[in-house]
Amino acid sequence: MKHLWAAWRMKYISKAEAEEGCIFCNALARPDNAENLIVARGAGAFLILNKFPYTSGHVMIVPFQHAESLEMLDAPTRAEMMELVSRAIEVLRQVYNPQGFNVGINIGAAAGAGVPGHVHIHIVPRWSGDTNFMSTIGGVRVLPEELEQTYHRIKAGWEKGF
Repeated sequence: MKHLWAAWRMKYISKAEAEEGCIFCNALARPDNAENLIVARGAGAFLILNKFPYTSGHVMIVPFQHAESLEMLDAPTRAEMMELVSRAIEVLRQVYNPQGFNVGINIGAAAGAGVPGHVHIHIVPRWSGDTNFMSTIGGVRVLPEELEQTYHRIKAGWEKGF
């Protein structure tokens, strides 16, 4: 069992290599699948899994347009992003049965944006007690499934039309 954990951890860490350019623009140029992590595309925005999730089911809503802040997007794109947030919450409720959600936008590096040049909305499912000694004391997150499994679960829920 210990060897399986080490193998998974190394696979996860090895995929963390920095890529050239914008991660979201790069993802848009590739086909949607478990490796790319894009679950669904709309007319001007898409749903993608967070490659480094806080909890299982941590997804992001991202506009196609490379813009650093919401006010740079047109009204239809902003509206679609909010509809995708709502739909994602609906699907995540069915797939993971969370007790709550954090939904947030970090605009700019000073606000904690990990990709400061391309605005996006985080949706993080939450459960009572999901912040425990592992994350508080050890600075480690424990996830019960790999990203590929998360992708397939959310994709199936999205296609079911919850």
